[in-house]
Amino acid sequence: MRAMTTIERHEDVRASRERVFELIADLHGYDRWLPSSGDYRGTSEISPPPVRVGTTYRETSPSGVRTGVVTALDPPREAVFRQPMALRPRFAGTIDSTVTMRVSEPDASTGTVRVTRLVELGIPRRLALLRGIVVRRYAAESERMLRALASVAED
Repeated sequence: MRAMTTIERHEDVRASRERVFELIADLHGYDRWLPSSGDYRGTSEISPPPVRVGTTYRETSPSGVRTGVVTALDPPREAVFRQPMALRPRFAGTIDSTVTMRVSEPDASTGTVRVTRLVELGIPRRLALLRGIVVRRYAAESERMLRALASVAED
């Protein structure tokens, strides 16, 4: 049994909806705009382009390995990635993770689109004492990713 947690973060981006979605959906291009961090070392082993439903990839970190798959693409509105993370050490289990990226219609008065990053986590019960740390790290990574996305989209 897993304790489910939802993390939702937003960023208003002064760019076209299509431009923002293109960056989100282009897994092969993440290395051009999303720098590595303590929890994200890059996206690798990506299925050949173009990115579509069923595309697979890997993301590594000192905490474990996320083996991801694109489960939904609805350009330029939404992309969904299921990326369970096999933790290190293995006996810690797997954090189930689904990331939904949504891009709103442009706001006519500001010229911005709102990007929403929704992360649904299934945290193993054996990590109950670390739950707060896990959630904070995923939330911080969501915020970092959205800031980097806005920075490159607005150029």
